Amino acid sequence: MKRVMKYMLMLLAVATVGLSVQAWGNGSAQGEATAAAQSVAQAADADIDVGDSLMNFAESTGFVGLVQDWRCIVMLLIACVLLYLAIVKQYEPLLLLPIAFGMVLTNLPGAGMFHSELFEGGHVHWTGFDSLAGLIDYLYLGVKLGIYPCLIFVGVGAMTDFGPLIANPKSLLLGAAAQVGIFATYLGATALGFLPNEAASTAIIGGADGPTAIYLTSKLAPHLLGPIAVAAYSYMALVPVIQPPIMKALTTQKERQISMKQLRNVSKTEKIVFPIVLTMIIALLLPSAAPLIGCLMLGNLMKECGVVERLSKTVQNELMNIVTVFLGISVGATATAEAFLNWQTIGILVLGILAFCLGSAGGVVLAKIINLFSKEKINPLIGSAGVSAVPMAARVSQKVGQAANPSNFLLMHAMGPNVAGVIGSAVAAGILLSFLG
Repeated sequence: MKRVMKYMLMLLAVATVGLSVQAWGNGSAQGEATAAAQSVAQAADADIDVGDSLMNFAESTGFVGLVQDWRCIVMLLIACVLLYLAIVKQYEPLLLLPIAFGMVLTNLPGAGMFHSELFEGGHVHWTGFDSLAGLIDYLYLGVKLGIYPCLIFVGVGAMTDFGPLIANPKSLLLGAAAQVGIFATYLGATALGFLPNEAASTAIIGGADGPTAIYLTSKLAPHLLGPIAVAAYSYMALVPVIQPPIMKALTTQKERQISMKQLRNVSKTEKIVFPIVLTMIIALLLPSAAPLIGCLMLGNLMKECGVVERLSKTVQNELMNIVTVFLGISVGATATAEAFLNWQTIGILVLGILAFCLGSAGGVVLAKIINLFSKEKINPLIGSAGVSAVPMAARVSQKVGQAANPSNFLLMHAMGPNVAGVIGSAVAAGILLSFLG
Protein backbone atom coordinates (compact mmCIF):
# COMPACT_ATOMS: atom_id res chain seq x y z
CA MET A 1 0.00 0.00 0.00
CA LYS A 2 2.81 2.26 0.83
CA ARG A 3 4.37 1.55 -2.58
CA VAL A 4 1.03 2.37 -4.30
CA MET A 5 0.82 5.66 -2.45
CA LYS A 6 4.41 6.37 -3.35
CA TYR A 7 3.78 5.78 -7.07
CA MET A 8 0.59 7.85 -6.95
CA LEU A 9 2.47 10.77 -5.41
CA MET A 10 5.20 10.41 -8.05
CA LEU A 11 2.61 10.44 -10.86
CA LEU A 12 0.89 13.45 -9.30
CA ALA A 13 4.19 15.25 -9.11
CA VAL A 14 5.02 14.46 -12.73
CA ALA A 15 1.54 15.56 -13.84
CA THR A 16 1.90 18.79 -11.88
CA VAL A 17 5.27 19.50 -13.44
CA GLY A 18 3.91 18.70 -16.93
CA LEU A 19 0.93 20.99 -16.49
CA SER A 20 3.21 23.76 -15.24
CA VAL A 21 5.51 23.37 -18.22
CA GLN A 22 2.54 23.41 -20.61
CA ALA A 23 1.10 26.49 -18.97
CA TRP A 24 4.47 28.21 -19.17
CA GLY A 25 4.77 27.25 -22.83
CA ASN A 26 1.32 28.62 -23.65
CA GLY A 27 2.16 31.84 -21.86
CA SER A 28 5.41 32.21 -23.78
CA ALA A 29 3.65 31.56 -27.09
CA GLN A 30 1.04 34.16 -26.28
CA GLY A 31 3.81 36.61 -25.31
CA GLU A 32 5.60 35.91 -28.54
CA ALA A 33 2.40 36.35 -30.50
CA THR A 34 1.73 39.64 -28.72
CA ALA A 35 5.26 40.83 -29.41
CA ALA A 36 4.92 39.78 -33.04
CA ALA A 37 1.66 41.69 -33.39
CA GLN A 38 3.21 44.76 -31.88
CA SER A 39 6.16 44.46 -34.30
CA VAL A 40 3.77 44.24 -37.24
CA ALA A 41 1.91 47.32 -36.05
CA GLN A 42 5.15 49.21 -35.61
CA ALA A 43 6.26 48.14 -39.06
CA ALA A 44 2.99 49.41 -40.50
CA ASP A 45 3.49 52.72 -38.72
CA ALA A 46 7.05 52.82 -40.03
CA ASP A 47 5.78 52.23 -43.56
CA ILE A 48 3.43 55.14 -43.20
CA ASP A 49 6.26 57.41 -41.95
CA VAL A 50 8.58 56.39 -44.78
CA GLY A 51 5.86 57.12 -47.32
CA ASP A 52 5.33 60.58 -45.90
CA SER A 53 9.06 61.19 -45.85
CA LEU A 54 9.42 60.18 -49.47
CA MET A 55 6.52 62.42 -50.42
CA ASN A 56 8.04 65.35 -48.55
CA PHE A 57 11.39 64.71 -50.19
CA ALA A 58 9.83 64.64 -53.64
CA GLU A 59 8.01 67.92 -52.98
CA SER A 60 11.22 69.57 -51.75
CA THR A 61 13.21 68.83 -54.91
CA GLY A 62 13.79 71.51 -57.49
CA PHE A 63 12.01 69.52 -60.18
CA VAL A 64 8.65 70.36 -58.58
CA GLY A 65 9.64 74.02 -58.59
CA LEU A 66 10.50 73.85 -62.28
CA VAL A 67 7.09 72.39 -63.05
CA GLN A 68 5.35 75.03 -60.97
CA ASP A 69 7.24 77.99 -62.53
CA TRP A 70 8.12 77.67 -66.21
CA ARG A 71 10.07 80.93 -66.08
CA CYS A 72 12.88 79.18 -64.24
CA ILE A 73 13.24 76.79 -67.17
CA VAL A 74 13.47 79.74 -69.57
CA MET A 75 16.15 81.38 -67.44
CA LEU A 76 18.16 78.16 -67.27
CA LEU A 77 18.00 77.93 -71.07
CA ILE A 78 19.19 81.55 -71.38
CA ALA A 79 22.05 80.77 -69.00
CA CYS A 80 23.01 77.75 -71.10
CA VAL A 81 23.09 79.95 -74.22
CA LEU A 82 25.43 82.37 -72.46
CA LEU A 83 27.62 79.46 -71.36
CA TYR A 84 27.75 78.32 -74.96
CA LEU A 85 28.82 81.78 -76.12
CA ALA A 86 31.48 81.94 -73.40
CA ILE A 87 32.92 78.44 -73.85
CA VAL A 88 32.43 77.63 -77.53
CA LYS A 89 32.45 81.08 -79.13
CA GLN A 90 34.79 82.54 -76.48
CA TYR A 91 32.84 85.81 -76.23
CA GLU A 92 34.22 87.58 -73.12
CA PRO A 93 34.56 84.21 -71.35
CA LEU A 94 36.29 85.59 -68.25
CA LEU A 95 33.12 87.36 -67.17
CA LEU A 96 30.38 85.83 -69.28
CA LEU A 97 31.03 82.34 -67.90
CA PRO A 98 30.71 83.21 -64.18
CA ILE A 99 27.73 85.46 -64.94
CA ALA A 100 25.97 82.65 -66.77
CA PHE A 101 26.72 80.17 -64.00
CA GLY A 102 25.44 82.66 -61.43
CA MET A 103 22.20 82.73 -63.42
CA VAL A 104 22.06 78.94 -63.21
CA LEU A 105 22.51 78.95 -59.44
CA THR A 106 19.93 81.64 -58.71
CA ASN A 107 17.25 80.05 -60.92
CA LEU A 108 17.48 76.56 -59.42
CA PRO A 109 14.28 76.35 -57.31
CA GLY A 110 14.91 75.77 -53.62
CA ALA A 111 18.68 76.34 -53.73
CA GLY A 112 18.31 79.50 -51.63
CA MET A 113 21.68 80.96 -52.61
CA PHE A 114 20.42 84.46 -53.38
CA HIS A 115 17.53 86.32 -51.75
CA SER A 116 16.54 89.46 -53.61
CA GLU A 117 14.27 90.52 -50.73
CA LEU A 118 17.37 91.26 -48.66
CA PHE A 119 18.23 94.07 -51.08
CA GLU A 120 14.79 95.47 -51.87
CA GLY A 121 14.45 99.22 -52.19
CA GLY A 122 18.11 99.65 -53.02
CA HIS A 123 19.20 99.02 -49.41
CA VAL A 124 20.74 96.09 -47.58
CA HIS A 125 18.28 94.78 -45.00
CA TRP A 126 20.65 93.73 -42.23
CA THR A 127 17.90 92.56 -39.88
CA GLY A 128 17.84 88.79 -40.20
CA PHE A 129 20.56 88.85 -42.85
CA ASP A 130 22.74 86.29 -41.09
CA SER A 131 19.88 83.80 -40.68
CA LEU A 132 18.43 84.07 -44.20
CA ALA A 133 21.40 84.94 -46.43
CA GLY A 134 22.97 82.37 -48.72
CA LEU A 135 26.46 82.27 -50.17
CA ILE A 136 25.75 84.61 -53.08
CA ASP A 137 24.02 87.10 -50.80
CA TYR A 138 27.34 87.64 -49.05
CA LEU A 139 29.22 87.86 -52.35
CA TYR A 140 26.69 90.37 -53.68
CA LEU A 141 27.59 92.78 -50.88
CA GLY A 142 30.76 93.54 -52.84
CA VAL A 143 28.61 94.71 -55.75
CA LYS A 144 26.07 96.53 -53.64
CA LEU A 145 28.73 98.43 -51.70
CA GLY A 146 30.63 99.33 -54.89
CA ILE A 147 33.73 97.32 -54.00
CA TYR A 148 34.13 94.93 -56.94
CA PRO A 149 33.88 97.46 -59.82
CA CYS A 150 36.51 99.69 -58.21
CA LEU A 151 38.88 96.75 -57.65
CA ILE A 152 38.35 95.70 -61.27
CA PHE A 153 39.35 99.22 -62.31
CA VAL A 154 42.60 98.93 -60.33
CA GLY A 155 43.44 95.85 -62.41
CA VAL A 156 42.35 97.49 -65.66
CA GLY A 157 44.55 100.49 -64.93
CA ALA A 158 47.53 98.24 -64.24
CA MET A 159 47.04 96.54 -67.61
CA THR A 160 46.49 99.75 -69.62
CA ASP A 161 49.05 101.80 -71.47
CA PHE A 162 48.07 105.47 -71.63
CA GLY A 163 51.03 106.23 -73.91
CA PRO A 164 48.97 106.43 -77.14
CA LEU A 165 46.54 108.84 -75.47
CA ILE A 166 49.34 111.05 -74.16
CA ALA A 167 51.08 111.02 -77.54
CA ASN A 168 47.91 112.04 -79.37
CA PRO A 169 45.66 114.22 -77.16
CA LYS A 170 43.05 114.38 -79.92
CA SER A 171 42.20 110.83 -78.89
CA LEU A 172 40.60 112.21 -75.75
CA LEU A 173 38.06 114.06 -77.90
CA LEU A 174 37.22 110.88 -79.79
CA GLY A 175 36.74 109.01 -76.53
CA ALA A 176 34.45 111.78 -75.29
CA ALA A 177 32.44 111.77 -78.52
CA ALA A 178 31.76 108.07 -78.12
CA GLN A 179 29.87 108.84 -74.92
CA VAL A 180 27.15 110.61 -76.94
CA GLY A 181 25.35 107.28 -77.07
CA ILE A 182 24.96 107.34 -73.28
CA PHE A 183 23.33 110.75 -73.04
CA ALA A 184 21.23 110.38 -76.20
CA THR A 185 19.86 107.07 -74.94
CA TYR A 186 19.17 108.57 -71.54
CA LEU A 187 16.97 111.22 -73.13
CA GLY A 188 15.24 108.61 -75.28
CA ALA A 189 14.63 106.26 -72.36
CA THR A 190 13.08 108.99 -70.22
CA ALA A 191 10.86 109.95 -73.17
CA LEU A 192 9.69 106.33 -73.36
CA GLY A 193 8.60 106.34 -69.73
CA PHE A 194 11.64 105.02 -67.89
CA LEU A 195 12.31 106.59 -64.53
CA PRO A 196 15.40 108.84 -64.57
CA ASN A 197 17.52 106.46 -62.51
CA GLU A 198 16.46 103.49 -64.67
CA ALA A 199 17.12 105.46 -67.87
CA ALA A 200 20.62 106.37 -66.67
CA SER A 201 21.42 102.76 -65.76
CA THR A 202 20.20 101.60 -69.16
CA ALA A 203 22.05 104.31 -71.07
CA ILE A 204 25.42 103.52 -69.47
CA ILE A 205 25.43 100.29 -71.48
CA GLY A 206 26.48 102.48 -74.42
CA GLY A 207 29.87 102.99 -72.79
CA ALA A 208 30.66 99.29 -73.32
CA ASP A 209 32.23 99.23 -69.87
CA GLY A 210 30.92 96.42 -67.70
CA PRO A 211 32.32 97.51 -64.31
CA THR A 212 31.09 101.08 -64.82
CA ALA A 213 27.62 99.83 -65.79
CA ILE A 214 27.51 97.63 -62.69
CA TYR A 215 28.76 100.40 -60.43
CA LEU A 216 26.22 102.96 -61.62
CA THR A 217 23.31 100.51 -61.68
CA SER A 218 24.07 99.27 -58.17
CA LYS A 219 23.76 102.87 -57.00
CA LEU A 220 20.75 104.03 -59.02
CA ALA A 221 18.66 101.00 -60.04
CA PRO A 222 19.84 97.79 -58.30
CA HIS A 223 16.67 95.95 -59.33
CA LEU A 224 17.87 96.19 -62.95
CA LEU A 225 21.38 94.94 -62.27
CA GLY A 226 20.82 91.49 -63.80
CA PRO A 227 19.55 92.46 -67.25
CA ILE A 228 21.86 95.50 -67.51
CA ALA A 229 24.97 93.48 -66.63
CA VAL A 230 24.05 90.71 -69.08
CA ALA A 231 23.34 93.27 -71.82
CA ALA A 232 26.56 95.22 -71.17
CA TYR A 233 28.85 92.20 -71.31
CA SER A 234 26.96 90.60 -74.18
CA TYR A 235 27.36 93.71 -76.34
CA MET A 236 31.01 93.99 -75.33
CA ALA A 237 31.48 90.43 -76.53
CA LEU A 238 29.74 91.24 -79.80
CA VAL A 239 31.95 94.25 -80.64
CA PRO A 240 33.51 92.44 -83.65
CA VAL A 241 30.01 91.80 -84.99
CA ILE A 242 28.27 95.11 -84.21
CA GLN A 243 30.91 97.71 -85.05
CA PRO A 244 32.20 96.87 -88.58
CA PRO A 245 28.86 97.53 -90.38
CA ILE A 246 28.55 100.90 -88.60
CA MET A 247 32.14 101.85 -89.43
CA LYS A 248 31.75 100.95 -93.10
CA ALA A 249 28.41 102.72 -93.40
CA LEU A 250 29.82 106.00 -92.07
CA THR A 251 33.12 106.05 -93.98
CA THR A 252 34.21 105.91 -97.60
CA GLN A 253 36.80 103.54 -98.98
CA LYS A 254 39.21 106.45 -99.30
CA GLU A 255 38.76 107.42 -95.66
CA ARG A 256 39.34 103.86 -94.50
CA GLN A 257 42.63 103.84 -96.42
CA ILE A 258 44.08 106.87 -94.61
CA SER A 259 47.49 106.06 -93.14
CA MET A 260 48.58 107.72 -89.91
CA LYS A 261 52.16 108.44 -89.00
CA GLN A 262 53.83 106.71 -86.11
CA LEU A 263 53.16 108.10 -82.64
CA ARG A 264 55.96 109.80 -80.75
CA ASN A 265 57.66 108.09 -77.86
CA VAL A 266 56.22 109.04 -74.48
CA SER A 267 58.66 109.49 -71.62
CA LYS A 268 58.40 107.65 -68.33
CA THR A 269 57.94 110.93 -66.50
CA GLU A 270 54.89 111.76 -68.61
CA LYS A 271 53.40 108.35 -67.90
CA ILE A 272 53.89 108.82 -64.15
CA VAL A 273 52.58 112.36 -63.98
CA PHE A 274 49.53 111.69 -66.20
CA PRO A 275 47.50 109.48 -63.79
CA ILE A 276 48.26 111.74 -60.82
CA VAL A 277 47.25 114.96 -62.55
CA LEU A 278 44.19 113.44 -64.24
CA THR A 279 42.92 112.02 -60.95
CA MET A 280 43.17 115.40 -59.27
CA ILE A 281 41.47 117.28 -62.12
CA ILE A 282 38.55 114.88 -62.56
CA ALA A 283 38.01 114.34 -58.82
CA LEU A 284 37.92 118.09 -58.22
CA LEU A 285 35.53 118.74 -61.09
CA LEU A 286 33.38 115.66 -60.53
CA PRO A 287 33.79 114.11 -57.07
CA SER A 288 31.26 111.36 -57.78
CA ALA A 289 33.60 109.94 -60.43
CA ALA A 290 36.55 109.79 -58.01
CA PRO A 291 36.12 106.14 -56.93
CA LEU A 292 36.32 104.76 -60.48
CA ILE A 293 38.87 107.23 -61.86
CA GLY A 294 40.99 107.04 -58.72
CA CYS A 295 41.17 103.24 -58.81
CA LEU A 296 41.88 103.22 -62.55
CA MET A 297 44.74 105.68 -62.20
CA LEU A 298 46.11 103.98 -59.10
CA GLY A 299 46.50 100.75 -61.04
CA ASN A 300 48.16 102.59 -63.92
CA LEU A 301 50.53 104.42 -61.58
CA MET A 302 51.56 101.09 -60.04
CA LYS A 303 52.42 99.86 -63.51
CA GLU A 304 54.30 102.93 -64.73
CA CYS A 305 56.28 103.98 -61.64
CA GLY A 306 58.30 100.75 -61.61
CA VAL A 307 58.85 100.66 -57.84
CA VAL A 308 55.91 98.40 -56.85
CA GLU A 309 56.24 95.69 -59.46
CA ARG A 310 55.00 93.03 -57.07
CA LEU A 311 51.82 95.00 -56.34
CA SER A 312 51.32 95.70 -60.04
CA LYS A 313 51.53 92.00 -60.89
CA THR A 314 49.18 91.15 -58.03
CA VAL A 315 46.41 93.52 -59.14
CA GLN A 316 46.83 92.42 -62.76
CA ASN A 317 46.57 88.73 -61.96
CA GLU A 318 45.51 87.36 -58.57
CA LEU A 319 43.31 90.27 -57.44
CA MET A 320 41.77 90.75 -60.88
CA ASN A 321 40.96 87.05 -61.23
CA ILE A 322 39.46 86.67 -57.76
CA VAL A 323 37.28 89.76 -58.05
CA THR A 324 36.18 88.75 -61.56
CA VAL A 325 34.86 85.43 -60.25
CA PHE A 326 33.01 87.04 -57.33
CA LEU A 327 31.64 89.85 -59.49
CA GLY A 328 30.44 87.55 -62.26
CA ILE A 329 28.67 85.05 -60.01
CA SER A 330 26.97 87.66 -57.83
CA VAL A 331 25.84 89.78 -60.79
CA GLY A 332 24.54 86.73 -62.63
CA ALA A 333 22.59 85.75 -59.54
CA THR A 334 20.55 88.95 -59.76
CA ALA A 335 19.10 87.75 -63.08
CA THR A 336 16.17 85.97 -61.48
CA ALA A 337 13.09 85.04 -63.46
CA GLU A 338 11.08 87.82 -61.81
CA ALA A 339 13.67 90.48 -62.60
CA PHE A 340 14.60 89.32 -66.08
CA LEU A 341 11.50 88.03 -67.86
CA ASN A 342 9.47 91.18 -68.38
CA TRP A 343 8.91 93.88 -70.99
CA GLN A 344 11.23 96.26 -69.23
CA THR A 345 14.14 93.88 -69.83
CA ILE A 346 13.35 93.80 -73.54
CA GLY A 347 13.36 97.60 -73.54
CA ILE A 348 16.75 97.60 -71.78
CA LEU A 349 18.22 95.25 -74.37
CA VAL A 350 16.92 97.37 -77.26
CA LEU A 351 18.00 100.69 -75.75
CA GLY A 352 21.36 99.20 -74.77
CA ILE A 353 22.24 98.15 -78.31
CA LEU A 354 21.05 101.55 -79.55
CA ALA A 355 23.34 103.32 -77.06
CA PHE A 356 26.26 101.14 -78.09
CA CYS A 357 25.70 101.80 -81.80
CA LEU A 358 25.38 105.57 -81.24
CA GLY A 359 28.56 105.57 -79.20
CA SER A 360 30.47 103.74 -81.94
CA ALA A 361 29.11 106.14 -84.54
CA GLY A 362 29.84 109.25 -82.45
CA GLY A 363 33.58 108.72 -82.48
CA VAL A 364 33.65 108.07 -86.23
CA VAL A 365 31.62 111.19 -86.99
CA LEU A 366 33.80 113.42 -84.81
CA ALA A 367 36.94 112.09 -86.53
CA LYS A 368 35.43 113.04 -89.89
CA ILE A 369 34.63 116.53 -88.58
CA ILE A 370 38.19 116.98 -87.26
CA ASN A 371 39.52 116.04 -90.70
CA LEU A 372 37.61 118.98 -92.19
CA PHE A 373 39.75 121.43 -90.21
CA SER A 374 43.01 119.55 -89.80
CA LYS A 375 45.89 119.13 -92.23
CA GLU A 376 47.01 115.93 -90.54
CA LYS A 377 44.20 113.52 -91.34
CA ILE A 378 42.82 110.99 -88.90
CA ASN A 379 41.54 107.64 -90.06
CA PRO A 380 37.90 107.81 -88.91
CA LEU A 381 37.93 104.12 -88.10
CA ILE A 382 39.81 104.76 -84.87
CA GLY A 383 36.88 106.86 -83.64
CA SER A 384 34.75 103.74 -83.15
CA ALA A 385 37.32 102.56 -80.57
CA GLY A 386 36.12 105.40 -78.34
CA VAL A 387 33.86 102.93 -76.57
CA SER A 388 35.74 101.41 -73.68
CA ALA A 389 35.80 97.76 -74.73
CA VAL A 390 39.57 97.53 -74.25
CA PRO A 391 41.33 96.31 -76.35
CA MET A 392 38.73 94.61 -78.51
CA ALA A 393 37.38 97.81 -80.09
CA ALA A 394 40.91 98.89 -81.05
CA ARG A 395 41.52 95.52 -82.68
CA VAL A 396 38.33 95.89 -84.71
CA SER A 397 39.57 99.27 -86.00
CA GLN A 398 42.85 97.63 -86.96
CA LYS A 399 41.10 94.78 -88.75
CA VAL A 400 38.72 96.96 -90.76
CA GLY A 401 41.53 99.38 -91.62
CA GLN A 402 43.80 96.62 -92.89
CA ALA A 403 41.01 95.19 -95.00
CA ALA A 404 40.91 98.53 -96.85
CA ASN A 405 44.67 99.07 -96.86
CA PRO A 406 46.91 96.07 -96.02
CA SER A 407 49.81 98.37 -95.13
CA ASN A 408 47.71 100.27 -92.61
CA PHE A 409 48.50 99.76 -88.93
CA LEU A 410 45.91 101.48 -86.75
CA LEU A 411 46.12 99.47 -83.54
CA MET A 412 48.25 101.88 -81.49
CA HIS A 413 46.36 104.88 -82.88
CA ALA A 414 43.06 103.24 -81.93
CA MET A 415 44.30 102.48 -78.41
CA GLY A 416 44.28 106.24 -77.70
CA PRO A 417 40.51 106.64 -78.13
CA ASN A 418 40.01 103.22 -76.56
CA VAL A 419 41.60 104.10 -73.21
CA ALA A 420 40.04 107.56 -73.45
CA GLY A 421 36.70 105.75 -73.65
CA VAL A 422 37.40 104.08 -70.30
CA ILE A 423 37.95 107.50 -68.76
CA GLY A 424 34.97 108.94 -70.62
CA SER A 425 32.53 106.27 -69.47
CA ALA A 426 33.64 106.69 -65.85
CA VAL A 427 33.16 110.45 -66.15
CA ALA A 428 29.73 109.95 -67.74
CA ALA A 429 28.76 107.66 -64.87
CA GLY A 430 29.95 110.31 -62.41
CA ILE A 431 27.87 112.98 -64.11
CA LEU A 432 24.71 110.82 -64.02
CA LEU A 433 25.39 109.85 -60.42
CA SER A 434 25.90 113.47 -59.35
CA PHE A 435 22.54 114.46 -60.85
CA LEU A 436 20.49 111.40 -59.88
CA GLY A 437 22.32 109.76 -56.97
